Amino acid sequence: MPPALDAILEGCRRGEPAAQRALYDALAYRLMGVCLRYCPSRVEAEDALQNTFVKLFTHLDQYRGQGPFEAWARRVAVNTALTTYHQSRQRGLQVECDEALEVPDTEGSSLDQLAADDVLRLLHSLPLGYRTVLNLYAIEGYTHAEIGELLGISEGTSKSQLSRARRLLEERLLANDKFELK
Repeated sequence: MPPALDAILEGCRRGEPAAQRALYDALAYRLMGVCLRYCPSRVEAEDALQNTFVKLFTHLDQYRGQGPFEAWARRVAVNTALTTYHQSRQRGLQVECDEALEVPDTEGSSLDQLAADDVLRLLHSLPLGYRTVLNLYAIEGYTHAEIGELLGISEGTSKSQLSRARRLLEERLLANDKFELK
C-alpha cells in the first residue's frame, strides 16, 4: 500500500474529515463506475456510492491489508450495489426481456469479438437481471456458482441469463450499425 494511502486510512480510522474526503476523492470516480453497472438508475447508483463510503468508513477495521485497498473497496461497492439490485427486484423494477428468448443461438458470434468499451456502452440497454449477471461474470470475474449465491438464483439461471444477455447484446449490436467491432 502506498505511504500516502496508509496515512489517509489512518486518518479515516481516527474519523478525520479531511482524510475521509481524501479517500472519497481518490476512489469515488472508479467506485461510481461499479455502482452504475449494477444499479437500475444513476440516482440509485449515487445512493449506492454514498452507502459504499459509509460502509468503508464504518467497517475500515475489517480491511486487513491483504491485497490492495482499492480491491477491497471495490468488493464493498459491488455488494452494496447488489443490495440496490435486490431492492429493485423486490419493488418490481426488473423486467425480463421476453424478446431475448426468441433470439436464435449463434456459434462463433460477432459478440465474441466485442471490445469491452462496446459492452459497457450497450450494457445499460439490457434488462437489470441480464446486466447484473453479465457484469458479475465478465467484468468482476465471479463464477456462476458465486453469482447464484450472491443473487439468490441457481447456477443454471446464472448461465442462462448470461447466454441471453450475450444474445440480446449481439442482436442490438447488429441492429445498430453505429457500433463497430474491434
